[in-house]
Amino acid sequence: MIRPLTARGRLTLVYTGLVLAAGLMLTVLTYLLLFHSMRLVVADAVSRLLTRAVPALLVVTAWAGLTGWLVAGRILRPIRAISETANRLSAENLSERIPVRRPTDELATLATTVNGMLDRIQHGVAERDRILDSQRLFVANAAHELRTPLTTMRIAVDVTLDGEPGPAELVTMARDVAAAVDVSRRTLDGLLILARSQAGPLRRAPVDLAAVATAAVAATAGEAADGAVTLRTDLRPAPAAGEPVLLERMTGNLVENALRHNHAGGHVTVTSGTVDGRAFLRVVNTGRPITPDEERRLFEPFVRGAADGTGGAGLGLSIVRAVVTAHDGQIFSTARPTGGMDIAVHLPAAEEAPAPG
Repeated sequence: MIRPLTARGRLTLVYTGLVLAAGLMLTVLTYLLLFHSMRLVVADAVSRLLTRAVPALLVVTAWAGLTGWLVAGRILRPIRAISETANRLSAENLSERIPVRRPTDELATLATTVNGMLDRIQHGVAERDRILDSQRLFVANAAHELRTPLTTMRIAVDVTLDGEPGPAELVTMARDVAAAVDVSRRTLDGLLILARSQAGPLRRAPVDLAAVATAAVAATAGEAADGAVTLRTDLRPAPAAGEPVLLERMTGNLVENALRHNHAGGHVTVTSGTVDGRAFLRVVNTGRPITPDEERRLFEPFVRGAADGTGGAGLGLSIVRAVVTAHDGQIFSTARPTGGMDIAVHLPAAEEAPAPG
């Protein structure tokens, strides 16, 4: 079986063939010139010229072949470097890069292109690993959050039924089980909303964040009164484009979080409007001081504030972030020096304002 020629071998044959063809053409031209100039007078000289020119042509051809081999090797050296680097790369080793020679030519451009491709692959693999780690942590936390109320229910049932419980003990057990079921329901609701916000392209419709915020404030007025927290609003039209259900849940979570992490005599201020062509919703609340580390982690799933006695699942602000991300928006949060948080959500404005009501 005949082995195919390498690129270096093909280049060598091309160089050698070109030199041979040029030598033959030069010999023929020399012969014709001498022949037409001297005719038969120098026929013997012409014959000797041809006799000596052929070996010289062979020597020149051999020299051209050797030179072509060396030149082809030097020209193809960057390609060998690209091949060797690619062979050394693996999923665990994506940091190596191909050296780019100067001056810049086609092969240097190829090396730069391959290096750029490797940068994108390395970034993609790192992002994949980060997402997988985040998903594993999320699943572990979700399992833990769902297991805790189940354990509570099991303990309540076992302790109560260990003997002959009276009506009062059964009522207490029922209340404990009902509270645990309520925790599980809130956790499952939060997980479903998170999954829905990350399920793909959303159904977009015009939504006025001012109207959504008005409904959220009205729904939490009783909770604010029970906690002696004052609700303040400055709601101006803020037409956005998005899925109404998710935006309602996002707004509700922001207001509820601001109320629950507050103190008696505190306040929550909800404002909305447009800025730089984008709709915004801003919720500012009083409360205990938030440390920088807490601020960084508040938007992660299942993270609760220190001394959190609200019984929440720790999904409120993570849902807010997921909804904002799904709507191609931005979220800005600042821990207030006097305590509490200042959270603002910016979303793309709707192409047309939503209908009143």
